[in-house]
Amino acid sequence: MNDHSGNRKFANTLARGLGVLRAFRASDNGLTHAEIAERTGLPKPTISRLTYTLCELGYLSHAGRNERFRLGPAAVALGSVASLSISFVDLASDTMQKLADQTGTLTLISVRDGDRMLLAKTWRPQGVATIWLEPGHRIPIFGSSSGQAVLATMSDEKFDTMDSEAELAAFRQDGYDQLIGQGFTIAPEHTRYARTVNAVSVPYYAGEFAECVAFTCGALPRDLPDQRMKTEVGPALRDAVRRLEQRTGHAPALARRG
Repeated sequence: MNDHSGNRKFANTLARGLGVLRAFRASDNGLTHAEIAERTGLPKPTISRLTYTLCELGYLSHAGRNERFRLGPAAVALGSVASLSISFVDLASDTMQKLADQTGTLTLISVRDGDRMLLAKTWRPQGVATIWLEPGHRIPIFGSSSGQAVLATMSDEKFDTMDSEAELAAFRQDGYDQLIGQGFTIAPEHTRYARTVNAVSVPYYAGEFAECVAFTCGALPRDLPDQRMKTEVGPALRDAVRRLEQRTGHAPALARRG
């Protein structure tokens, strides 16, 4: 994460409150104070003040003592407005579901969230047992194909604002080379953040965010070995995203790197 400690314009209390909202995942059956504290890294007294305020404003709901916190009506309304303003998700939905079914992979869209990638939408293959990750789940940028795809399309100026080291720069360059050579990214095996997931990703420029998101197909390594990613799933995902770009009138994401 970027350090905002010296930035007078940065509202730390607001950032912490939003961090509480971001702690919730689609698969959660509510969260306790302790669970929110664990996910956000904030002390419990701070969490208590933030949850009280968010409940008062309708962004969280809480039935009473010993009950779990859940996203409230204000948060649901805000999410609905946001989803309606992002047109490419609806345009891609049928294609991505078909791709998930054909390849037997979990297909998803992820967006950059600081130094992590946030899963924003997923499509599960019908009748196939594979990895199940829900919207709201976060994975590292470094070591994920989705993070690599987004880094590869990032301008030098934007990349320089990240807390990066030589290892991340090399990871980004490898992604750029893969996009030039084959149109999709696969994280090098020695960098992968998890040994239980294999994934291939293609970037897409989302005008609504003024930066790229990643479309990804992932599965257990036994179901999605490297060779299958390179010869079957990667090309199919690349072609699907290219068709989406044509429908939306967008140039390939890599063409926007300045």
